[in-house]
Amino acid sequence: MLKSSRGQSTLEYSILAVIIIAALVSTQVYMKRGIQGRWKDSVDQLGDQYSPGLMCGVVTHRTLSTSESRVRAVVDNRVGRSGYMTLRSDNSSTRETKDGTMEIRY
Repeated sequence: MLKSSRGQSTLEYSILAVIIIAALVSTQVYMKRGIQGRWKDSVDQLGDQYSPGLMCGVVTHRTLSTSESRVRAVVDNRVGRSGYMTLRSDNSSTRETKDGTMEIRY
């Protein structure tokens, strides 16, 4: 009779262990969702994040340049020469302006 009592208590402990394991496994889904909900709440408090698929911006491009050329004709009075000589000076400058917007959407 003593052996029967030990076998019965071993069976009771193993059934209790199975019930505890089943309870933990069944609550695992709810625990995961609770943790994920807390993470999402924390991330939402950080604010909007950068999204490369939705981007827009303002483009402004300005360039300034001016061009001026001067040519002078002067008499060449050097020894052994007669005629005219030209002198040229160049200054360049350009002005270009581009304004606009850009928008990238995937």
